[in-house]
Amino acid sequence: MGQADQAVNPYRIGEAASLLGVSADTMRRWVDAGRVAAERDEHGHRIIPGAELAAFARELARQESAEGLRSSARNRFPGIVTDVKLGDVAAQVEIQAGPFRVVSLISRESAEELNLVPGAPATAVIKSTNVMVERR
Repeated sequence: MGQADQAVNPYRIGEAASLLGVSADTMRRWVDAGRVAAERDEHGHRIIPGAELAAFARELARQESAEGLRSSARNRFPGIVTDVKLGDVAAQVEIQAGPFRVVSLISRESAEELNLVPGAPATAVIKSTNVMVERR
């Protein structure tokens, strides 16, 4: 993508909030505090340039990783366990992480050691050599 393409993706406050997994009120507070730059569109609505939002998202990720566990996996989805199916050897664990449903197959022993039951908080940590990318 060229530099001209970066200016094509401005995001309204609600869209930016959704992409970062926070409320629109939180996004507004960040803009008001100057943590992320916003402009006004022709209708007076605040918009955040795509490149600015991307830089802010990287900074948020750096802050979160500095505060938490250190891992080579970068894709972490905190959520709540919604279902666990225990087999003889394996367990299927379903986690609802915001709007995302993540299903993992792990050993039964691991599921029991982690006390994975519906209602328990859990984080899906994803590291893969194959990642699909979609755009609307």
